[in-house]
Amino acid sequence: MALTLNNLKPAPGSTHKKKRVGRGPGSGLGKTAGRGHKGQKSRSGYSSRPGFEGGQMPLQRRLPKRGFTNIFKKQWVEISLAKIEESFNAGDEVTPEILHQRGLIKKAKHDLVILGTGEITKALTISSHRFTKTAKDKIEKAGGTAKMIEKHAPAEAEA
Repeated sequence: MALTLNNLKPAPGSTHKKKRVGRGPGSGLGKTAGRGHKGQKSRSGYSSRPGFEGGQMPLQRRLPKRGFTNIFKKQWVEISLAKIEESFNAGDEVTPEILHQRGLIKKAKHDLVILGTGEITKALTISSHRFTKTAKDKIEKAGGTAKMIEKHAPAEAEA
């Protein structure tokens, strides 16, 4: 028989009947409708709050506060020389924008650092905000150049 829109049905056992609570003693879920006897949870309109422990002092308030988050922390996007080696040809220019276009790093909103893991055999011109010492040595040994990207300081107003 051909499969058409008028004879589609779910696979056997994949659908279940809706549980109808509070529909008499014969259903097995009559009277209290599976909510037990009395108490806050048995009433209509009950909704629990995350972390509420029945009036007991909640865990997140019993534990001491420690440390802080530094909002001025410098964040870096890291990429290894091995990844650059397999994604670029000799003589190519490597910039954060090109790395983002090729999907090697996420959006270049943080500064880029080149790590020295892996080997590089091609002469590439790599521009980055920071290089590790081994990465810089390996790039220059392969005949490439490691250019530092300088962040511009805001122009000072002349008085």
